[in-house]
Amino acid sequence: MQPARRIAYEVLRAVREDDAYANLVLPALLAEARLDSADAALATELAYGTLRLRGYYDRVLSLVIDRDFSKLDPEVLDALRLGAHQLLSMRVAVHAAVGESVALVGSAGKGSAKGFANGVLRTLTRSSPEEWHARALAGLTGDDRLAAEYAHPPWVVAAFREALAADGRGERDGRGGQLESLLAADTEAPYVSLAALPGLATVGEVGEPGEVSPVGVRSAGGDPAANPMVARGRARVQDEGSQLAALALSRCRPIVAGERWLDLCAGPGGKAALLAAEAAPGGATLLANELIPTRARLVRNALAVFDPPPEVVEGDGTRFAIDAPGAFDRILLDAPCTGLGALRRRPEARWRKQPSDVDGLTRLQGALLEAAIAALKPGGILAYVTCSPHLAETRRVVDAALAAHPELTAVDTPAVLAEIATRDLQLGAGPAAQLWPHAHGTDAMFIQLLAKVES
Repeated sequence: MQPARRIAYEVLRAVREDDAYANLVLPALLAEARLDSADAALATELAYGTLRLRGYYDRVLSLVIDRDFSKLDPEVLDALRLGAHQLLSMRVAVHAAVGESVALVGSAGKGSAKGFANGVLRTLTRSSPEEWHARALAGLTGDDRLAAEYAHPPWVVAAFREALAADGRGERDGRGGQLESLLAADTEAPYVSLAALPGLATVGEVGEPGEVSPVGVRSAGGDPAANPMVARGRARVQDEGSQLAALALSRCRPIVAGERWLDLCAGPGGKAALLAAEAAPGGATLLANELIPTRARLVRNALAVFDPPPEVVEGDGTRFAIDAPGAFDRILLDAPCTGLGALRRRPEARWRKQPSDVDGLTRLQGALLEAAIAALKPGGILAYVTCSPHLAETRRVVDAALAAHPELTAVDTPAVLAEIATRDLQLGAGPAAQLWPHAHGTDAMFIQLLAKVES
């Protein structure tokens, strides 16, 4: 059996059975298998592509399978989805796509279902991808059609529509908005971006400049760990939107020696490393906090390149309201969120998250923001950041904090980023900045700088 397909199948299984994250499982499997670059690229496309478009493939398969999917063996359904991706979205020989997918069914101990799987996939080969596309979308309109075509749950489509409108990118005066472009961008594999840590590496030493971040690098492909600067810890895999979020805080005004900085929810450590690199030359110190011990270890690993490394502490971030009132000059709150802004990189998240998750997260976000405000010095500045454009997690959380705290002012974050980014981001009027995959090539990061007025 072709090893790339076996690895992709194992990723689908791990995501389904163990609630695993594909971006963590796949690299480990690839490293263990020691595949060459071509097979590693194939395994990546098979796994990620199948997960991204799972909803669309299920709709096509439902036109062929006359039974409830819940009654199918999940191992068989994984193989059918993998086969559908190859037949409908990739230039793969039919015999390889069908034969290998059927073999996967057998290898999973479902030999009695091999004939069924073969029949389903052979049926897919009798019509073109374009014909299946038309059949799958027949009778659908509006958001239901977009949800089916671009493989996003309808509630996510609705949330994106609302967020785009709030950012001035929605439908206006009968003209179409950018929703379809955003959904299409979520179905495409993003390039891997790296961050060259200031003072430890230059962009030129790491590779070719990225798209929007002054420390961003476009990976040349292959395993990023093979890059010497990444191997030495002087550069990191990090989305350029995340880079801009950290730089907005570190570069919004000059650093004064002796400043104390806090990364309130630091795991896994990418933004903390960039903040530490920015803080050191100006004489500032960084404290990184993380609730989950395993993620705290990742933060320590990320900061180990510095001498001495910044301190990493473990615990609930809300405690800083009591333990360290008014103690920090700058605070980054990269709040736990639905992650809807990173669906390109975490394709399974669109199927894992539910609308009911939002309420609990917004309460947590609000509590963490309250703690950050309390821990901020008068005259200090904090960055509220989420990797989600959902309005309940972004603008509404910020608006509630501003309403409750007259000592807070919203900083014109688009203006700050205009001085940092390497090209015109054409952001909205502000005061918040919302990045978008289809417009900026980044994850959909929300960034709002907030300043505490000195009494």
